Amino acid sequence: MPVQTLPTSGAAVTFNTQRTRAYLMKLPLFTRATILIIILTWILTLVGKSWSWDVKTWGALIPDEIGIATCRSSFFSGLWIWSCGVVALGRTWPEGRIWEAAMQTNEETPWPWILTWAQIYRINTFPFIHLNIFHTILNIVAFTPLLERFEHEYGTLTAVALFFGPFATIPGLMYTFVERYILHSNTAVMGASMWVFLLLGAEAIRTYKTNPYFTISTYNIPTWLTPLLLVVVTAALLPSSSFLGHLAGLLVGYGWGFGYLKFLAPPEWALRFIEGKLNLLGRLPHYVSVDQKTFGRFGVLPSSASAAEAGIPFANVSGGQR
Repeated sequence: MPVQTLPTSGAAVTFNTQRTRAYLMKLPLFTRATILIIILTWILTLVGKSWSWDVKTWGALIPDEIGIATCRSSFFSGLWIWSCGVVALGRTWPEGRIWEAAMQTNEETPWPWILTWAQIYRINTFPFIHLNIFHTILNIVAFTPLLERFEHEYGTLTAVALFFGPFATIPGLMYTFVERYILHSNTAVMGASMWVFLLLGAEAIRTYKTNPYFTISTYNIPTWLTPLLLVVVTAALLPSSSFLGHLAGLLVGYGWGFGYLKFLAPPEWALRFIEGKLNLLGRLPHYVSVDQKTFGRFGVLPSSASAAEAGIPFANVSGGQR
């Protein structure tokens, strides 16, 4: 029986470094931007202390700080739509003074009062803020390959629209509703782990459609249960983690994987129009366009016949290892 020998430690380090560097160089645009924002936010957390600004308190998802105005406007994913509503309200409010009052600042925060009151920004800021350096690194390592795969599959614009829209809003509001109105608690959460479990849920459903079960001893366990078991294990090993937050992200991922939430994705014709008008593919490096996606729209794989006719080996269509 042949025996495989391990390479020397120096060769192993060189090989792994090269693979890591090659992988990082292939990361798509939104994945790079998201990692950069997480890192910069962590740096800002450290620097903010010298400015007497607690970034964690400012950007964490705190249920009691989320007002009705936030819930309504965040569902339509937009500070833009919400701001338009504030302007319209300011025009109809007696004496028209609400806008002036809303834009006033105070000594506690440099932000306009209306942002402090409604706290709409928390829906989009909490995934980028982390407790400490360990929390930051752990989430980056777990989140990067999942987000990279998602962006390569659906395109950069779709990833931007979903992760700054419903993929942040829906699990965030789910957590806020349960925590505030059912559990009557006010536990703040932060970190990208909610997105990690969202993407794990979507990947688990994809696997479930092709391989419904895996066997342990004599028991057949549905593959879609894997991330749910991981949520439980994470809660047991890391008591400070948010079981409810992870579960909310996982449920949204299940909904996306089964196709119930696919209507939230921007229409392809609109994406093509934006890409064509702005020439995004030509201007932005590492941009993934609608016609450049790995697996096609909503994960529809190209047929082997079409791949053969194009003269492209099917193994290379995925764009590299995952």
